Amino acid sequence: DEIQYLNKKQQQSLLEYIENGQITLIASTTENPYFAVFNAVISRSTVFEFKPVSAEDIAKAVERAFRVLEEENGYTITVEDGVIEHIAYSCGGDVRKSMNTAELSVLSGDADEKGITVTLESVKLLAQRSNMNYDRDGSQHYNILSALQKSIRGSDENAALHYLARLLEAGDLISATRRLLVIAAEDVGLAYPAAISIVKACVDSALQLGMPEARIPLAEAVILMCTSPKSNSAICAIDEALNDVRHGDYGDIPAYLKDGHYAGAEKLGNATGYKYPHNYVNHYVKQQYLPDAIKDRVYYRFGNNKQEKAAEEYRKKITSGN
Repeated sequence: DEIQYLNKKQQQSLLEYIENGQITLIASTTENPYFAVFNAVISRSTVFEFKPVSAEDIAKAVERAFRVLEEENGYTITVEDGVIEHIAYSCGGDVRKSMNTAELSVLSGDADEKGITVTLESVKLLAQRSNMNYDRDGSQHYNILSALQKSIRGSDENAALHYLARLLEAGDLISATRRLLVIAAEDVGLAYPAAISIVKACVDSALQLGMPEARIPLAEAVILMCTSPKSNSAICAIDEALNDVRHGDYGDIPAYLKDGHYAGAEKLGNATGYKYPHNYVNHYVKQQYLPDAIKDRVYYRFGNNKQEKAAEEYRKKITSGN
């Protein structure tokens, strides 16, 4: 049980015995096994994912739990309407959490000579955070961040606000603010360049205010980005450039672009022949800037949105005479 608590060396020590059949490994973990379990163990195993139990099935288990507690303790337990349903829906699909809530509700219930009464109000207090299935180092953390970004990218402000609320309720303000800055650059991008400045202002406000007030500027940032035009042209462009650099797909910098602010630079040919754009009409002159090996490479492609279309038209205008 909880195999993630074995470190890498301890997990490695199992490999020999798994391979020769001396042991049959049946392990469980509450973490994502692809994060928490050594790859060599995973490759020799079959992984089964246990899904959250449905609220209907949990309700049956909770009802049975109240009967068992009644029999074990020898007193009558009166359960108000809505208690079982609330526990079933608030435990996040975790039967164990529902059992804990049921037991706590009995222990803290209103007692009199007739027995114990479990009220809906008391259960709401006990279960108000039990549905937060969240671990900052686990897969659920990344799942919620991913869902937040994809919801904003897909222009669904209602879904995005929901996932933001889950992060904030879990106390993960920092991760939420960092991801919103990423989204402003990656998904809104050049379609609305001012978005990143506005989102940064919202993030700074949230960090200075702290919770619960931080929720307000962050909600503004989320709604702004959801309702803004989108473009991923910037991230696509830099990723293509990085791919060339990482694969060594480039040559030397043209000599006239090199630094010429030192003695002897001219003898090396550095900065010689450079055309200063500000000396030309529209502050533009045709000149090769990429290395010869990739001189025709195109990384950036104008996006199909008002902002980038305007920039594209301006580019055509200033280059038409060159």
